[in-house]
Amino acid sequence: MSKNLHPTVDPTQMGVGRSIAVLTSGGDAQGMNAAVRATVRVGLYTGAKVYFVHEGYQGLVDGGDNIRPATWESVSMMLQLGGTVIGSARCMDFRSREGRMKAAGNLVKLGITNLCVIGGDGSLTGANQFRTEWSGLLADLVKAGKITDEEARKSSHLNIVGMVGSIDNDFCGTDMTIGTDSALHRIIEVVDAITTTAQSHQRTFILEVMGRHCGYLALVTALACGADWVFIPEMPPDDGWEEHLFMHITQNEGGTPSAFDRILGSRMGVEAVMALLEATPDTPACVVSLSGNQAIRLPLMECVQVTKDVTAAMGEGRFEDAIKLRGKSFENNWNTYKLLAHINPPDVKSNINVAIMNIGAPCAGMNAAVRSAVRMGLIQGHNMLAVHDGFDGLAHGQIEPITWTQVSGWTGKGGSMLGTKRTLPGKLMEEISLNVARHNIHALVIIGGFEAFVGGLELVQAREKYEEMCIPIVVIPATVSNNVPGSDFSIGADTALNTITSTCDRIKQSAAGTKRRVFIIETMGGYCGYLATMAGLAAGADAAYIYEDKFTIRDLEANVEHLVEKMKTTVKRGLILRNENCNANYTTDFIFNLYSEEGKGIFDCRKNVLGHMQQGGTPTPFDRNFGTKMGAKSIMWLTEKLKECYRHGRIFANTPDSACVLGMRKRALTFQPLADLKEGTDFEHRIPKTQWWLKIRPIMKILAKYKIKLDTSEHADMEHVIKKRSPIVKS
Repeated sequence: MSKNLHPTVDPTQMGVGRSIAVLTSGGDAQGMNAAVRATVRVGLYTGAKVYFVHEGYQGLVDGGDNIRPATWESVSMMLQLGGTVIGSARCMDFRSREGRMKAAGNLVKLGITNLCVIGGDGSLTGANQFRTEWSGLLADLVKAGKITDEEARKSSHLNIVGMVGSIDNDFCGTDMTIGTDSALHRIIEVVDAITTTAQSHQRTFILEVMGRHCGYLALVTALACGADWVFIPEMPPDDGWEEHLFMHITQNEGGTPSAFDRILGSRMGVEAVMALLEATPDTPACVVSLSGNQAIRLPLMECVQVTKDVTAAMGEGRFEDAIKLRGKSFENNWNTYKLLAHINPPDVKSNINVAIMNIGAPCAGMNAAVRSAVRMGLIQGHNMLAVHDGFDGLAHGQIEPITWTQVSGWTGKGGSMLGTKRTLPGKLMEEISLNVARHNIHALVIIGGFEAFVGGLELVQAREKYEEMCIPIVVIPATVSNNVPGSDFSIGADTALNTITSTCDRIKQSAAGTKRRVFIIETMGGYCGYLATMAGLAAGADAAYIYEDKFTIRDLEANVEHLVEKMKTTVKRGLILRNENCNANYTTDFIFNLYSEEGKGIFDCRKNVLGHMQQGGTPTPFDRNFGTKMGAKSIMWLTEKLKECYRHGRIFANTPDSACVLGMRKRALTFQPLADLKEGTDFEHRIPKTQWWLKIRPIMKILAKYKIKLDTSEHADMEHVIKKRSPIVKS
């Protein structure tokens, strides 16, 4: 991100006098509607005219009623719908210059010079060709008498921005394409359904998934469900794989878009509009991509070229190159899968004992992290010890060896198989130190929420008194609240977010056919407003009240009045989310009563407290995959740290960097010393003092039609993909 050269620009005036068209092309993908909705609403917010292009490029060529003005209300109630409501069609006509000339004429007549295309690499390549030919097409139209010189002058330049909508995740330059996460949800549902049968009857199931020439869906599914084998085009199996697979098996006895795809589509839609309105004639066509948790802009044709390079590498048998060209995320997934699935524990042991435990409230994905850590530890030759019931169990000796087969099938199980408690170690340190010595524990993996963070700090502080605590320690954030310092994401938060979002969908659907109704829903999270904010964005909420974003009675009054005005239009549903600890006085009951009273005669209200259902359920593909990678990486780090700390025949770790939080920071998994994170932590309210997702809150308010100012002082610079993603130079 960089400072804008014109920080004083009013975002509500950026689009005045300009027109934007949005189309979806190629195969449909869940989450496209979220991207369309965000593009329309942010476009209108900037003062631009926005048009739907129905039926993709075919609608662009045919014109007429296929290109229609979009209104705020026309994109209501579409977030939860799969596919694309404006239609998508493969178009042969657009592949001809004559067809593109017709499309250009239709856009010129409507004064549209900004085009947002949501589709795959073919659709985006076509958009770039359209932009490249634009001047020539207009000249031909003038020559043919289809448009005037004045019309051509006013539309002299076409801006193009792409968003990748594809379940295959086969577009280089972005970690995830719109629709991929939802496709993984559908696949995992099927895998979970057949796993019980497979185990009951000692059967092996072979599951084919989509993805065309990209193995992402198969690879991540393999990680998320603990598959015994995966076949992907980027890395065909080695000779003799049949015998290896046999040995491995005998040893081991259409739908609604996910919350991730809705948020991804919404964020990309906002960034796409900004990119269109900030573009100049010299700006290359760009694609809005995701890197870690950052929305970035990349030159469209660079991404297309790298995507083609992958296909070429596979065709020429350069499979290692193909893996690298897919990007860091794909490469990391592949390396983690290889380590966990294809390597058996070595015969030579390291004589290192690594203990693993869960702390705090249970959450989905904890077991995936435990399984991964246990198996990675065994692969390194370590003895792995399971600590039951958190620090209580560590103090009372509830410690036992845990084996490879014991963690089979844990990836898809919710809750905590080890057992977990909120007890902190401070008052139990004497007993804990004795058991660390008794069981000869050399390193500790702590998986949990804010209690895990605080507990880790207490263990570090105890090093001054108890030498037994001078061992490497790693904390893996796992909590639905997503409030652990040192990480942008926590294991379990994605599952909780999907639970809230799907529940909001059902609650809104329950009122179909009735009069206008507003739902007040309370979410968990302690003092952290992550769940309320992100669920608000994913479910299309009108407001989300959180502790971090202070509000007064005047704000509540303004929100009610805003909703009353919206309900006087064609809008029939309202959704208000409230974080459980957002305000001690403005309780869920208070807000419900306020909206009920002020909405009399216009809408009625219902309230729901979702409670502990947010902690349950089977983990989502994201949480399974995230937990698996975090568990594996924690053991690799501990293994190296143990080598550093080996002195005079024993382990002695007392430096700050020997006790770390493993967290996702923007674009990478990083290890940060627990001690360094203290200053940036609000211990009273159990939250980090700085939280990245607060910058997303204005998007939710803009999409709910609030007239607020969007901060444009920072924007995404155009980055480059080839230098980073394509290190292989063909001689």
